[in-house]
Amino acid sequence: MIRVGIAGIGFMGWIHYLAYRQVPEVELVAIASRDEKKRRGDWRGIQGNFGPPGEQVDLSGVAAYESLEQMLEDPNVELVDLCLPPALHAPAAIQALQAGKHVFCEKPIAVRLEDGRRMVQVAQQAGRRLFVGHVLPFFPEFHFLWQAAQDGRFGRPLGGVFKRTISDPEWLADFYDPEKVGGPVVDLLIHDAHFLRLLWGMPQAVFSTGRMHGDSAVVEFLCSQFLYGEGVGPVAVHGGVVRQSGRDFTHGFEVHFEQATVLMDFAVIESQPVVSMPLTVLAADGSVQRPELGEGDPVQGFVAEVQEVAQALAQQRPSPLLEGELALDALALCHAQSESVRSGGPVSLET
Repeated sequence: MIRVGIAGIGFMGWIHYLAYRQVPEVELVAIASRDEKKRRGDWRGIQGNFGPPGEQVDLSGVAAYESLEQMLEDPNVELVDLCLPPALHAPAAIQALQAGKHVFCEKPIAVRLEDGRRMVQVAQQAGRRLFVGHVLPFFPEFHFLWQAAQDGRFGRPLGGVFKRTISDPEWLADFYDPEKVGGPVVDLLIHDAHFLRLLWGMPQAVFSTGRMHGDSAVVEFLCSQFLYGEGVGPVAVHGGVVRQSGRDFTHGFEVHFEQATVLMDFAVIESQPVVSMPLTVLAADGSVQRPELGEGDPVQGFVAEVQEVAQALAQQRPSPLLEGELALDALALCHAQSESVRSGGPVSLET
């Protein structure tokens, strides 16, 4: 049994709480929030873009702290779950690691690369585990794709195209702040950067074109080509933010394997889900398969993510999906894309 404390009770803290209730290997023993109402269990003001709204929750047996510092003094907490704004990830994670706690941090690992590097370094020095919550590989369509690449059922993955776009999140005051959140590339497209890093490793270079957000240095929308060596490609990502609010969200992919093509396309339009292409496998023999994916509740992706954290700790093994080093690579890919847009040329990723 892994005993966990959640720092930050907003939308992601609520979703993680729902996930913990379905994972018997994990026990929630503490929360930390500056909000006195939330410390009393009144989470009814929490809203998000998926899952149920917040509720009045029963915190009997759960210690409620006003600060992270207070929670870190609790010897009952083994794993600190950071659901804080991105700019706070690094200082909070470092503090928790140095206090002898394992850390499960929401994505992105950090906003600045140097902060992410420091987090990974401190985890190694402290002999503690740093997991970063890149949940996308736990969603059914992407999990199917990742498993197919792992077990070779369709041969080797040759390349693919990914997309991810949202309407302008005007309710997020700091979304375009390059120091606090990082904008669409760091906050949104990092999902795809992480996933292509899982499938093909780090590319040699990236070349991106894009549109800036007003007069800022933050990229609003881009198209990126990731350049690998012989045998891989093309690998591309396009997406970001558009001004038209009728489509809240869309994502999808088309990935080419040696013996099949795997496709998916999903959107939320006028607050309603629209599946224009369910997960589909185009096989080499001309047949078409549509794998069964289960109920489709997005909270179940977080349940699977929490289970992976618990199992990796219990079995004292690396996580193939959630290690801090992977998340750091994903952040590096994001910053390289933005740099390429600003410079107008390719950016090398070879060390």
